[in-house]
Amino acid sequence: MSKETHAFEAEVSQVLKLVINSLYSNKEVFLRELISNASDALDKRRFRAIQAPEVLDEGEELKIQILPNREQRTLTISDNGIGMTHDDLAKNLGTVAWSGSRAFVDALSASQDQRPKDLQLIGQFGVGFYSAYLVADRVEVVSRAAGTAEAYRWESTGQDKYTLERTERHTVGTSVVLHLKEDQAEYLEDYRLRQLVGRYSDYIPHSIELPEKSEKAGDPVALKAVNRASALWQRSPKDVTEEHYAEFYKHLSHDWEAPLAHRHFRIEGTQMFAGLLFIPKRPPFDLFEPEPRHGVRLHVKRVFVMDNCEELVPRWLRFVRGVVDSEDLPLNVSREVLQDSKAVKIIRKQVVSQSLDALEELANDKPDVYRDFWKGFGTVLKEGLHFDPEYSDRIAKLLRFETSEREGLVSLDEYIEKMPSEQQEIYYATGASRELVKNSPHLEQLRKRGFEVLVMYEPIDPFVMQNLTEYQDKKLVSAMAAELSLDGSSDAQADGKSPEVPEASRSLLEHFRLALEDQVGEVRPSKRLADSPACLVVPDGGMAPHIERMLRARGEGMPLTKRILEVNLEHPLIQKIGSLCAGQAGASGAADWIKLVYDQALLAEGSPIDDPGSFTKRMTKLMTIAAESELAHGA
Repeated sequence: MSKETHAFEAEVSQVLKLVINSLYSNKEVFLRELISNASDALDKRRFRAIQAPEVLDEGEELKIQILPNREQRTLTISDNGIGMTHDDLAKNLGTVAWSGSRAFVDALSASQDQRPKDLQLIGQFGVGFYSAYLVADRVEVVSRAAGTAEAYRWESTGQDKYTLERTERHTVGTSVVLHLKEDQAEYLEDYRLRQLVGRYSDYIPHSIELPEKSEKAGDPVALKAVNRASALWQRSPKDVTEEHYAEFYKHLSHDWEAPLAHRHFRIEGTQMFAGLLFIPKRPPFDLFEPEPRHGVRLHVKRVFVMDNCEELVPRWLRFVRGVVDSEDLPLNVSREVLQDSKAVKIIRKQVVSQSLDALEELANDKPDVYRDFWKGFGTVLKEGLHFDPEYSDRIAKLLRFETSEREGLVSLDEYIEKMPSEQQEIYYATGASRELVKNSPHLEQLRKRGFEVLVMYEPIDPFVMQNLTEYQDKKLVSAMAAELSLDGSSDAQADGKSPEVPEASRSLLEHFRLALEDQVGEVRPSKRLADSPACLVVPDGGMAPHIERMLRARGEGMPLTKRILEVNLEHPLIQKIGSLCAGQAGASGAADWIKLVYDQALLAEGSPIDDPGSFTKRMTKLMTIAAESELAHGA
């Protein structure tokens, strides 16, 4: 096979420039990235051997070797892992677009001023290999895939192209050869390499070997492990430092930043398993994709078995990263076996409990940090109320809300603590945006009574609140509900009784009903309005208008729900319309004012006007009449 020359895909070139020129302020992390890649390759070979024993010779030790060469100024990181074929090298090292790097590049290129904030993006898109160019001006990769006899060399200076050619390698695995820049010779020193392995990779569950200094010139070079090579999750927590936890998390998740919290646990009883779970600081890009990754890896007796093990983690905790190591599951476990396994159900329950423990500790001990977590992951956590009602009580304590009266986020406990003595229920309101909800006419009487309202504007909120009906013996009540009880009020409306409506008002409501019979299902006096003339409410069993529109836009074929128009009989505009209806001459013109009130109610909730053209003509007509009347009175 002759040497092939290929151009990097555009995204790779951009990544290389960003990595070399902008992103990594600490060059030494290149060794951590390359050792982590080698460790993954070893895990994959050992896992492949479960189904195909021939890919791993009996007694062969899986290990990583770091070989400095001062004369040639090269540093080689070698492993006997799964290896790569010709096509693997072209795909994994010649393009990173398939792993999401386009979003990575766009996010970083958009604002170079935000470089420190965006550092955590490194590694999330498989760009860790390219950190080699921080210290090297040329990189060779020699690899032979398990089960094959051919080996290939990939080589590039990190500019615009790379070469691929067949070569010789006597053993399965991969060697990454870094031709170091002149000013990076420190990474050839034994003490420096040992220091970096101890700092970043001591937890790697495979031997990382470095040459030992020979006592006599000419003696063969011996290699010796310089890491503990024990699974971090199997150690006693008292023997693990916070730095070890942080570095293991970075290795596991390819995140740049340390996690917000972790839980290290061991369960012994009818089932035996250990685990180490982490709460990330920032959400990954795929958090809301239809098929997001579940970040918990499954090991059996220290052997890596499965990545992205969704059977261990419910969808609403998909942001959790970590490892679970079982003593009871078979090594050749499949996803079908996992779905029906009692052992997995026990492990899953423990993963949920430990994750919630970590979040509760964070919320109690570091409330400001937890609020930042909530802004990134709160929408996902809320899904648990819908999918796993058995955890509703614990999830409810972790919920955070904006409110109509306070800045920032509050918990339900903080909301209850501030409730007036006469308030008996927790009120919330949902809508299409924060501003629409906070300014909604539905909240007017609640505000007048000094009742705070939880503000919700995410599409999931109406569905979530169907499963959270009570907290601390207090009912959660929607301010948008058709039958709203304003407890603590002295009038008849507070206890659900229908107020007495004067005859003139009944006649006015009938005019509204006739004028809007095609738009609304009912017209009635309002008990929730104070300053607005009218508002629309959803009848029992109906769906919030913004959710209905969203589902209809997705082609769900939602039927149109006729809502209830509530009219504020005390409002001056409604009383003026009442006077028009009472006068024989003005009754015919009252319909335009009634339709304008209805359109106003639509706008207040963020809904589109049914007929914008008619609305504009009607508004112009009525404004002209009002202006002429004003001028006449002025004259």
